[in-house]
Amino acid sequence: MPLMFFLKLYARFAGLVILVLVVCVALFVGVNSVRSQFWHERFPEPLMRWLQSDPDAAERYHWLGALYDFEVTSPDELALSPVTLERLGYDQIVSLASSAGYRILAAGPDGRVLQMEFDDPYQEVAEAVALIVRWHLRATGPDERVSMATQLAEALNVEVGPVNDAGLLPSDEVLEQVASDGLVFYQQGPIGMGYVLFQLDDGELFRAAMPPPFTPWAWPVILLLVAVVGGVLAVAVFLGVRAVDSNLRKVESVAIRIARGEMGARVETGSGTLVARLGGSFNGMAEHIQRLVNVQREMIHAVSHELRTPVARIRFGVQMIEDCQDEGRLQKQLDGIDGDIQELDELIDEILTYARLEQGGPVFSLQEASVTDLVRQVVSEQQLIRPALKIEADIDPGSEQWALSDVEPRYIHRAIQNLVGNAGRYAAGRVLVRCHIDEDNCRIDVEDDGSGVPEEDWEKVFTAFARLDDSRTRTSGGYGLGLSIVRRILYWHGGQAFVGRSNELGGARFSLVWPRKKPIDPIV
Repeated sequence: MPLMFFLKLYARFAGLVILVLVVCVALFVGVNSVRSQFWHERFPEPLMRWLQSDPDAAERYHWLGALYDFEVTSPDELALSPVTLERLGYDQIVSLASSAGYRILAAGPDGRVLQMEFDDPYQEVAEAVALIVRWHLRATGPDERVSMATQLAEALNVEVGPVNDAGLLPSDEVLEQVASDGLVFYQQGPIGMGYVLFQLDDGELFRAAMPPPFTPWAWPVILLLVAVVGGVLAVAVFLGVRAVDSNLRKVESVAIRIARGEMGARVETGSGTLVARLGGSFNGMAEHIQRLVNVQREMIHAVSHELRTPVARIRFGVQMIEDCQDEGRLQKQLDGIDGDIQELDELIDEILTYARLEQGGPVFSLQEASVTDLVRQVVSEQQLIRPALKIEADIDPGSEQWALSDVEPRYIHRAIQNLVGNAGRYAAGRVLVRCHIDEDNCRIDVEDDGSGVPEEDWEKVFTAFARLDDSRTRTSGGYGLGLSIVRRILYWHGGQAFVGRSNELGGARFSLVWPRKKPIDPIV
């Protein structure tokens, strides 16, 4: 996987995680701010409604003033906002947060306002309720306490009852505190339900069970966060899959166009898309297919043209044999027919070799072989075939220590042989084969003293069935496939074949360059 693609993917994933966290935190804070405000107004509401219903609450429960700053006062003295005054006008319980805790307000008699202040609303409201319950139970006879406790519990939205079961008793520490203070608040765990245990004058214990406290991690909040996270991830996955699907549809569309015969259709690849590499590989495949189709068409056209001449000569020779009475002329015609058949055999071999190399290449079995030995072998073979020429091998002395290279010996031999044979057809009298090998690369230059190749035709000479002259003779014309085969052999070795001008001999110089050792990445 490319590093840049990984970094982009990682950056997007990290951005998505940060986005989800920011959304969840903002949602968590926003929802809980509303829930907290609602809870801080609803939890003390039964207590405030109880005090609101009693016109003499300030005098009757005067001890609440010392504990919780309970008072009934004018709205002007409290400096309330218009929104707060409007809410009080609608007889709503209002909770105002302050640096010291919470201030709870309710509409009182004669347009006045009831006010209480709590540092810890859950504990202190529970204790205030328990104090009121205890005050009323103290004023009630033992026989009527249970009935009174039920009425108070219903009005104050708590559960109040005597502690008659040992299983309801709290820890010894709480009991000791009740014995000393007469009233104590305790909870079942840090966020569990709160209870107030208080003792009457005759020693009877009562317990007031409060509603559950406010918790920011309520199930609705958790479900909402899970839904939001799932929704954000679903949107991200949808957008990502849609982008991939769009790119794949582009590849599919181009594949359909190619199937219909539009061989020039290509996929538009982007630099950061997930299928950019697929598109690049697809375009490479399409170009290869287009080239193979073009090569096939050229081969069909060229082969039909190349076969026509020797076949016509063979047909003419056969007709001549039928009417020939002279034994010398008959032998000459037979030799000519044999030469034409040999030419056909060589042409078919060239075509098959070129087709194998062009249509994906042979299954190369690279092995260590001495390139300098292959050069000497080709030079000696060609010297025997062309005794009229002087064919020399110029091997750099320093190349011998690097002579072993990963090659397919048969095909490298064929490539060097084609170049030397091609040089021999056009040389005036001398062919020079230079060989230079270092630790990294192998290079072979085949030079001749012929007329050379015009610079504008340097690339054309490697095209299949291309000739720079119109010769069709057996001595100099060739078939136009030799140099194409050379280039394909070098391509499958990871190298290149190119042509230039010989500075020493003045003719053409054909060069082969390829890596000495097999590349790590295969040639595709």
